[in-house]
Amino acid sequence: MKLSRKIINFFRTGDLGFIAVVVVSYASAIATAGYAPRAFTPVRLVLLIAAGLAYVIFGTYWFARCRRTGKLLWSAAYFAAQLLVSATIIYLLPSGAIFLITLPLAGQSVVLLSSRWAVLVVCLGIFLMMVAPIWWRGGVAPALIVGMIFLAGIVFVVVFTRIAVNERQARAEVERLAAEVGEANRKLREYAAQVDELATVRERNRLAREIHDSLGHYLTVVNVQIEAARAVIDDRERSLDVLRKAQALTQDGLTEVRRSVAALRSTAAEHRPLPELLQLLVSECQSAGIDARLTVEGVPRELSSQVELTMYRAAQEGLTNVRKHAHATSVAITLDYVKADAIRLLIKDDGIGGGDGAGGFGLLGVRERALLLGGEVRIHTSDEGGFALEVCVPT
Repeated sequence: MKLSRKIINFFRTGDLGFIAVVVVSYASAIATAGYAPRAFTPVRLVLLIAAGLAYVIFGTYWFARCRRTGKLLWSAAYFAAQLLVSATIIYLLPSGAIFLITLPLAGQSVVLLSSRWAVLVVCLGIFLMMVAPIWWRGGVAPALIVGMIFLAGIVFVVVFTRIAVNERQARAEVERLAAEVGEANRKLREYAAQVDELATVRERNRLAREIHDSLGHYLTVVNVQIEAARAVIDDRERSLDVLRKAQALTQDGLTEVRRSVAALRSTAAEHRPLPELLQLLVSECQSAGIDARLTVEGVPRELSSQVELTMYRAAQEGLTNVRKHAHATSVAITLDYVKADAIRLLIKDDGIGGGDGAGGFGLLGVRERALLLGGEVRIHTSDEGGFALEVCVPT
């Protein structure tokens, strides 16, 4: 397995191409130089083989090490050594075809050197190393001819390598972005799960407030009435009267439970405007013998379900307190739409007033609902009489 992986990596890194260029260059140069009777001597042949092996080893292993480290000093030493070995090969085998072995160095300069000037210096060194001997031996004309051909080869290799490097970098960037997107999607799923959990907790808290504001209130009062009935059980008329009140409260509690369940199951088509809902509460007060009036100031507008439920529960709690505790003969309810960014509810009665205005669990629930929406609750009361509940919530 390890051997096959090394073979695959060998083909992928371009080492095979580098070796192929060297082998082809040597074969072409030797074939061309073979016509000269003194082309090869044993010493020259040994030096050519040694220089070729050194060039291949440097061009594969040393080049790979330079890519891993990314150090400029290592890369500069690598190109200096390779240019020196190339010059030795060209000197030992002065054939036109041998110039091919230097072309891979131009491509490697694009890979290892980030600066364009550094690439230009390496390519200029390769060009001079090839053209200078021809100029020295044959003059300017042959040097110019070979130099133009060799320069075109260098430009082609540099441009082609730059395109390949850019494509590889773009592919790596795409893979990195894909990994980041995958990580972002994973985190998004985690956040979505947290949001769902938070929404579940908030819904449980809302239902807890609903149970307290509706069913809890009635059950508490019924329990008090039953305790009173037990205390006067010897007095049949009084105990029956207390039990009738407990039964009436139980029926009210059932009605409230049905109303809450209907609200939870209602659809958008069944939704009623807030003034209409408050008018129903006013009608209940009027049925109890209290002079109740609803005044709507400003133009009614559509509100969020949370805001409407908060105002409805506040009106329900306030009017329940008026009926149960205030001993009032009249109550005025004002629903104020005048401010564009807020809605205000004011419930004011002419009852006994007094107290510290803190209220019980019902008013505490009203405060909690308002605070969750960024609103506030004010209570105005005095020992001289009268009680006012004011709720203001931003829209």
